Amino acid sequence: MKLLPLLCAFLISVNVFSQMPQVPAGQGRISGTVIDSLTKKPVEYASVALTAVGGTKSVNGALTDAKGAFVMDKVAPGNYKVSVSFMGYKLQEVNDVVITGAKPDKNVGRIILAPSANLLKEVAVTGEVPMIENRVDKVVYNAEKDATVSGGNAGDVLRKVPMLSVDQDGNVSLRGSQNVRILINGKPSGAVAASTADAMRMLPADQIKNVEVITSPSAKYDAEGTGGIINIITKKREISGVSGSISGGVGTRQNNGNANLNINKNRLSITANFGGNASWPQTTRTMNNSFSPITDTRSMQQGESETNRFGGMGSGNVSYDFDDNNSVSTGIRVNKGRFKTDGSSFNSRTFLQEGVMLGEEYDFANKNETTFSGFDWNADYTHKFKTQGHEFSIAGQWSHSKNETDFSSLYSILSRPDQVGNNDASNDEYTIQADYSLPLNKVFKLELGGKTIIREITSNSLFNTAVNGGTFQYNPLLSNIYDYNQDVVSGYSVLSVQASKSVGIQVGGRVENTKIEGQSDGGNSTQLSVSNSYTNFIPSFAISKTFSNLQTLRLSYSKRIQRPSLQYLNPFRDISNDQFQRQGNPALSPEVSQTIELGFSKMIKTSMINTSVYFRHTADIIESIIRPEVYEGRTVNLTSYDNIGSNNSVGASFFGSVSPVKGTTFRGNFDIYSYKPSTNRSFSGLAGESKTYALYKAYISGSVTLPKDLIAETFYILNSPRRTFQGESPSFSMWQVSFSKQILNKKAKIGVNVIDPFNETKHFKTNINSPELVQVQDFGIPFRSVGINFSYSFGKTNFNPQPRKKRGVTNDDLKQDGGQTGQGGMAN
Repeated sequence: MKLLPLLCAFLISVNVFSQMPQVPAGQGRISGTVIDSLTKKPVEYASVALTAVGGTKSVNGALTDAKGAFVMDKVAPGNYKVSVSFMGYKLQEVNDVVITGAKPDKNVGRIILAPSANLLKEVAVTGEVPMIENRVDKVVYNAEKDATVSGGNAGDVLRKVPMLSVDQDGNVSLRGSQNVRILINGKPSGAVAASTADAMRMLPADQIKNVEVITSPSAKYDAEGTGGIINIITKKREISGVSGSISGGVGTRQNNGNANLNINKNRLSITANFGGNASWPQTTRTMNNSFSPITDTRSMQQGESETNRFGGMGSGNVSYDFDDNNSVSTGIRVNKGRFKTDGSSFNSRTFLQEGVMLGEEYDFANKNETTFSGFDWNADYTHKFKTQGHEFSIAGQWSHSKNETDFSSLYSILSRPDQVGNNDASNDEYTIQADYSLPLNKVFKLELGGKTIIREITSNSLFNTAVNGGTFQYNPLLSNIYDYNQDVVSGYSVLSVQASKSVGIQVGGRVENTKIEGQSDGGNSTQLSVSNSYTNFIPSFAISKTFSNLQTLRLSYSKRIQRPSLQYLNPFRDISNDQFQRQGNPALSPEVSQTIELGFSKMIKTSMINTSVYFRHTADIIESIIRPEVYEGRTVNLTSYDNIGSNNSVGASFFGSVSPVKGTTFRGNFDIYSYKPSTNRSFSGLAGESKTYALYKAYISGSVTLPKDLIAETFYILNSPRRTFQGESPSFSMWQVSFSKQILNKKAKIGVNVIDPFNETKHFKTNINSPELVQVQDFGIPFRSVGINFSYSFGKTNFNPQPRKKRGVTNDDLKQDGGQTGQGGMAN
């Protein structure tokens, strides 16, 4: 039963792809691209007519799109002439366009239109896509337009996106909330589910086309992600022919490589890419001081560790259009990586025992190696009806991820027995969804859909403790097997109303039922079972008004939930650090948030302003909790997770860009929001100072185009310390300068990136100040970096006449760890 989604997806791809060579008679296709002879830009809305040779009457026709592309379907076999006309241009014709049963598709390539003589003096080159776009339902950051991200990874890209923050550990936040759902090409990824930070390091920046930020998703989206949705779109050239690119970067901290291949032949499209990174060994120095007033225990740990990491991610996709109304697609994305640390520290502890203050000092050596791998396989089918916007699609996906962690903890005193252990965790996720869209008339549009997600998680932890002078034996008190199943069944309905040319309304509702079964079974037969079922109704509403002077006003309401993922639930206790340990909580409840947002955007010639204000209420907030706990006869600091209470937050965002002179652009982004949680009484002893905090993120950048295709860019990021109910996490800042130059007839680019040239090492400090625990943690990591990068594009191609249809599963429904599994560190 639980393999049903996978079986359906498999049958879709095998059964449909097996029929690919069969093209019905009268289903031929003629396509091409119309280009301005002077500007070399696509010509939009040009008229294309098809006439049979020897005839005078047009038998088919089309208009070019924004890319200058056109397509004419349902063309019978014969010999034709293609005529292209547009006001202000000379008529252009292509003769001897032959369609046969054996070769039903014909791409006529580029058709060059020359302006008529009386308009030559008025021709002007049009502008390119801006780096930041404000659309009705999202903000889009076009990473491929930004030279400073070349040679980096996805984390470097996300740092520059409005409203997003990425700290030194790779934790991604949207308006201060780490409860976001990250998608890749509209689909969930097992790599992201396993570790957001590592997935972002594995994905090269050169592979990213743009990033979409959706703060108020409609009911069509999964209800998960109280902060919102981040959708990373990778590069995929919608062009006919064979093309590709290779790129890479070498730096003092990180090395990246990336390769893309695109094959588009009429109805068939094949895309493949691979990217990865490998860091040089990085030494991190840490110092932890803590005091527990309850047990009168003081602990100090000071040491350093060397970190090595590498990761790779590859994907392939095949899609085929039977005709203008039916298409299929299947693809797979795989990933594999490793994170390894080798550290040592000096430890001291003083504690009160039977009225006498005692103390101890010892050395501690630990090794930790984590390997992670997985894949996401999907298949889908889309059918478009005769009415524009009327379509049906069905999709299935199987995501699999696996994490294996091995560690050893060795002590210099006999009172601390040496330990070795490992944790093997796997996560399988099966999804099937169906979506239906029906335009009722020119005013109303109805969207319906349903989805089933089945998750099966297993975590097996094995510990061995040294006895009798060094022999290791299985320790049943520490070992644990955890099985967790989560089934989500949902349905949605969205009604869109185009009340007038300038006013749009969208109202929707979604119902999600979640069923959870979890069981933790220790080697000593101790069991912890969790069984829960709940149903959530998720309404959404948005209304937008567009004014004649390029101004847009939008008011929206959305409700979201945040289910905890494996990193939060897994009861595996990580004791690889003697004094600072970590454990998940299988009894967590989901967060629920409600947001009201008012947004305004305006274009002023070459400048853009985008601002918004919002109010968000979040119940059952999931946060990490550090508490003193007696473990094996001594007090340790244990980090776990719990639903700590609720929070009301008021925030505002501002983004603006201005181009004062040709070739020069300045951009700025500022986000500010409040934080004051109302903590449950059970956590009063662990809560810090209760007051309202104002947190912010500021970003400013500038770019200038110099002679001879040289581009110089710089940016600076400043994030305030992030508040938790116990204290604060470190602030973050970064300054980067880059220079790039196009070479080889603009097919290649070479560049240099410099990060924080005046800061060889940066220190990050975390503070906790509560009645039961006072703790200060400081760690320093190498930060200054210099790197060079190179990219090259190849292939003689034409623009694809038909943009690809949106396909695939769009799961956006698990609270992610965001890099809190200890795989921290910056890379460039």
